Amino acid sequence: MNPDLSKASWFKSSHSNNGGQCVEVSASFAGAVPVRDSKDPEGPALVFPASAWHAFVAGVQDGEFGAV
Repeated sequence: MNPDLSKASWFKSSHSNNGGQCVEVSASFAGAVPVRDSKDPEGPALVFPASAWHAFVAGVQDGEFGAV
């Protein structure tokens, strides 16, 4: 999976008020979720299958990773 990220629309969580230590994600691609460091928008991005990203988010919400 190697989408052309030049056309991606990026966003941060509305809960991102931790001094810039956050990631941005894009919902621009069916079946894939690119993730990048908000401090380095021109840097590399990781691309996850959408199902894996949704499982990760659900785990965070359920507290599977401790306090975040």
